[in-house]
Amino acid sequence: MGKTPLVDTVYDNKKKQKEFSLVQVKDTWRRKVGKKLSKTTKGCVSAAKIYESISEKGTSWTVVSPIVFTYKVIETEGLLDPSNDTVLLGHIRDPQELESIKNTTKPLRRFVVIDQVVYKLYGPKLTEYFEVHNVVYKILPLPTTEENKSMEMAMKILEEAHKFSLDRRTEPIIAIGGGVCLDIVGLAASLYRRRTPYIRIPTTLLSYIDASVGAKTGVNFANCKNKLGSYIPPVATFLDRSFIQTVPRRHISNGMAEMLKMALMKHRGLFELLEMHGKFLLDSRFQSDSRGYESNCSEAASLSTRVAIETMLEELAPNLWEDDLNRLVDFGHLISPKLEMKVLPSLLHGEAVNIDMSYMVYVSQEKGLLTEEEKQRIVSCMVGLELPVWHSECTMDLVLHSLCERLKHSGGLVRMPLPVGLGQAGIFNDTSDEILHGAYKKWCDELGTSPNSSS
Repeated sequence: MGKTPLVDTVYDNKKKQKEFSLVQVKDTWRRKVGKKLSKTTKGCVSAAKIYESISEKGTSWTVVSPIVFTYKVIETEGLLDPSNDTVLLGHIRDPQELESIKNTTKPLRRFVVIDQVVYKLYGPKLTEYFEVHNVVYKILPLPTTEENKSMEMAMKILEEAHKFSLDRRTEPIIAIGGGVCLDIVGLAASLYRRRTPYIRIPTTLLSYIDASVGAKTGVNFANCKNKLGSYIPPVATFLDRSFIQTVPRRHISNGMAEMLKMALMKHRGLFELLEMHGKFLLDSRFQSDSRGYESNCSEAASLSTRVAIETMLEELAPNLWEDDLNRLVDFGHLISPKLEMKVLPSLLHGEAVNIDMSYMVYVSQEKGLLTEEEKQRIVSCMVGLELPVWHSECTMDLVLHSLCERLKHSGGLVRMPLPVGLGQAGIFNDTSDEILHGAYKKWCDELGTSPNSSS
């Protein structure tokens, strides 16, 4: 038997770094020198690389290991109808695995965390769904509100998941509820056995087009919104607009703030749709029912949600881990986190975001990026969507403190997304205090006494 050399690489004096590819043969990984391996190389070649450097101080290794997350966002109807197997099998991508599961006699096991309000509405239907499919299940209803969005809540989920003895690869945790529920469950799943797959089923409009389609998870900490969290996307998100029909009108309006955000940043057509059909969408709760309205209104629900999701995914997919801090989706999120936490629970998330956006529209107009007419159209659209456009607690001190915090945590730049027209935007780092104060005065003078002001 030949001996394995202790040193398998010869370094020349001029180049002290070597690049290694990693090849697996018969269950063992080995380093192979070179950027491109020969086509005759036997074994599985990893996308990872190891770079080894030798200096007078010693040897160092740099590991570059690409991580690829693949997740599905699926729109469907009748998600809890027993004839629809999306809840159980929709996340599976491998046809062979899918066929194997369908042919096995072994029952599926599912651990579900559901908002307790949603459970009261859909608990019997969910239970029937699992019973029909012979699923071994645990349903955990919890009060997933912004006030309870804490590490304690995440730990409660983890304790129950541990009791259920989840298989960390084949039994995804299912989260059913609004954005708070999806965020907490996502964080718990990312912690359990270092990462357990999870599925998001949003039941509010806000979570439908925002929280459900990204990778962020989190809980509040130290009186700061989402201060603890991770970037772990779900294996799948299942969207069914029928859940939205049981959501109170105020919460429908709340979700439309995030839709308006994407419209102002990226899509004039979506803005005009919300401007024209906002009342119908509120009245119909995003159900495709055109009774009492013009026939073209019936498509507004599906079209508006689809465009909002598509534009959101366009911005999130290439920057899922927020390596680039210039993010258009941060519009409305510079001041709102501090405002929302300060007045909790009087403002919903989307309402706080809209107050932030309303002020920033005035900043944009003060900078000469928006015309007066465009500013008025945007504010009128907000009012039409029944969103608050001003708040007494959104003081100039809170604005400046929020932007100062942004400066500290965004690489020394404020990175302020602002509309530069209807459906167009840019990132600005040069907004002066003079413009901020001028915009604030006009904002207060014009909107401080409007019917859509909050105090």
